[in-house]
Amino acid sequence: MTLDNKYDKNLIVDQKYIDTLPDLQDGDGIKGAKVKIQRVGISNFKLPLQFVTKEGQPLVLETSVTGTVSLEAQKKGINMSRIMRSFYSYKDQVFELDTIKDVLSSYKIDLNTFEANISLRISYPMIQKSLRSNLEGYQYYNIVMEGKLDKRGVYSKYIHFDFIYSSACPCSYELAQHAIKNRNKVVVSHSQRSIARISLKVEDMLYFEDIKDICLEALQTETQVMVKREDEQAFAELNGSYLKFVEDACRLLYEKFDRVSQVSDFRIICSHMESLHSHDAVGVIVKGVEGGFTSEVEHSVFNNLTIEK
Repeated sequence: MTLDNKYDKNLIVDQKYIDTLPDLQDGDGIKGAKVKIQRVGISNFKLPLQFVTKEGQPLVLETSVTGTVSLEAQKKGINMSRIMRSFYSYKDQVFELDTIKDVLSSYKIDLNTFEANISLRISYPMIQKSLRSNLEGYQYYNIVMEGKLDKRGVYSKYIHFDFIYSSACPCSYELAQHAIKNRNKVVVSHSQRSIARISLKVEDMLYFEDIKDICLEALQTETQVMVKREDEQAFAELNGSYLKFVEDACRLLYEKFDRVSQVSDFRIICSHMESLHSHDAVGVIVKGVEGGFTSEVEHSVFNNLTIEK
């Protein structure tokens, strides 16, 4: 039989026709072990979503969405497109962590599942003033908003926030001062761009701007956007005033986030991309909540903890 290879523009797709289409999610034929899959779904589908700044200004940002559900052992599979359709039902709303709960509830209804998870990855702009010249520029922060709905219907919400800063080595500074004082040598002590990944379990509203301010208060030496000569000098002075090892960075951030009432648990991962060594210096610290975040971090996380441009 010769098949017709011309696209049919005039096909009428009514319910009667749709009912004839095969659905591989129905019926038997599970391949492999008949066990529960903890998370199955889609990753990195993108759409513009609406957000609102702390000052009430609207933002439309490209958002990378990952949506997953659990799949019980007796189920063959899920209809992946239903996850996207559930999400698109809310695309015109302003998104915040509580909005994710509504989407997750739709997942559970549409997909007859027990557990569901959504994460939204965005690059969030905030205005940063230069240190001394009063110029302004946009600093972008990589942020993931995450919501989890378990089989009991308990909803948990998380924010993962990347903060980029400079870390000037205290040891290098002291050795440089020794060479200057004792041998009259020109010396430049080393510093490097560094990153702190802050993972927060939040109970009440916490603005991204507030998270940035907490990180800045703890570490002081955020990388700069707009820089003139007086700003570059100021940044060098800041680094001299706030020398820190990776251990210091972890503890400074812990001290600040441990006092934030909206945060019930947290994990902080710091990575200093050494200019002296061929390797990075890393540290992990957690709040220490029973059943909460642990210091166990996969090798791939450390490898991927880099500065994105």
